[in-house]
Amino acid sequence: MSATALILAAGEGTRMYSETPKVAHRVLGVPMIQLVVQTAQEAGCDHIVAITGHRADVVEALIPGVECARQDQQLGTGHAVMCAREALAGASGSLVVLSGDTPLMTSQTISGLIALRESSGSVATLLTAHVPDPAGYGRIVRGRDGQVEAIVEEKDCSPEQRSIREVNTGTYCFDAAVLFAHLDRLTTANAQGEYYLTDIVALFNSEGMTVSAMVTDDPLETLGVNTRVQLAEATKVLQARVNRRHLLAGVTMTDPQLVWISPQVSVGRDVEILPMTFLTGETTVADGVVLGPNTRISDSQIARGAVVDSSVLVSVVVGPDATVGPSAYLRPGTVLEARAKAGTSVEIKNSIVGEGSKVPHLSYIGDATIGRGVNVGAGTITCNYDGVSKHPTVIGDGAFIGSDTMLVAPVTIGEGAITGAGSAITHDVPPGALAIERSEQRAIEGWAARRRATRED
Repeated sequence: MSATALILAAGEGTRMYSETPKVAHRVLGVPMIQLVVQTAQEAGCDHIVAITGHRADVVEALIPGVECARQDQQLGTGHAVMCAREALAGASGSLVVLSGDTPLMTSQTISGLIALRESSGSVATLLTAHVPDPAGYGRIVRGRDGQVEAIVEEKDCSPEQRSIREVNTGTYCFDAAVLFAHLDRLTTANAQGEYYLTDIVALFNSEGMTVSAMVTDDPLETLGVNTRVQLAEATKVLQARVNRRHLLAGVTMTDPQLVWISPQVSVGRDVEILPMTFLTGETTVADGVVLGPNTRISDSQIARGAVVDSSVLVSVVVGPDATVGPSAYLRPGTVLEARAKAGTSVEIKNSIVGEGSKVPHLSYIGDATIGRGVNVGAGTITCNYDGVSKHPTVIGDGAFIGSDTMLVAPVTIGEGAITGAGSAITHDVPPGALAIERSEQRAIEGWAARRRATRED
């Protein structure tokens, strides 16, 4: 099933009280507009157009590859569709109209809406919901035969219509050709002085065309985000939905309410995720991994059997059975190969730590290539920045770096070499050599007693 999707994303979202456009606000780490685009794609919409307006450059940058049309003045939903006329010229078949601020919509619902319109021969199918409190929503007005006659916005409702609990969700499927043939007949004769897309329903009915409706089983799916409160509500709903999917697929969570996983993250089987763990971006987690507690991972690949404890990882690769943390910070470009270790209070960036190598604690490794079976002692630092440029450090297989070694880059430590604790290494060390850089230790007998005596005087 193929269709076209039109996403309305031009609004400012004044109730968000933000410089960020409403549809750019994130739900589980993903901008709302991206979630809506992805849902439309999953539903089979092979052509997607977004209507942008307020801070259009920011919104359009979030959806590369999606055709955009501008609505420079926000004159209503009907006007927004009018702004898409050129982008959708010649469109036929089903046109789904979605709101960019409804991040909980599912592809199954959109597919069902398309299927119902096409099977019923309707010119329009509306997605509606029965809600306990319809305040703020347009009401679905049905005739005695149960057919949809009109959608009436709340400000235009009669007292009788205000009591209706079936509401418009702002999601529609139209016969594209019929919609655009009638669009210019919309007027601004309403309380808002805008072009309401909802008025098209009464217009279709007046010409004897069939308009149908599909009632959603889950009203939360249609939640529109207009405030920070609703943003938090949407995040909670999506969090529960995503976590349930992973739990049913073989993931263990000590407390699912304290785990946040972005929808696009891939998690394998027999993974254990402990509380206060965040997985975002294009992250993949293989089978048998243990994550957390207190861990944040974004845009990273975690291989089978790895353990990440109380750490932050950004754009890194963690190899099979490698261990990270607690309290490690792995920055972009870091690669831990199989069985490697980045331990307590270790920071690594743009570096490769070879198979079985260990950086156990209290070290900074930057712009380095560490071979296999290397032990990096506590307090070691690669001095990679001279104030102007970054320089590399290379440590060969089997080397042993003594505690509190300063490796002043560019420098190479040969295979099997050793550096003495407390050394500042400024020159290359040959394979198998010992490099020590220390001042000679002196012991001055009686100095401490004489110093105390002087203070007492």
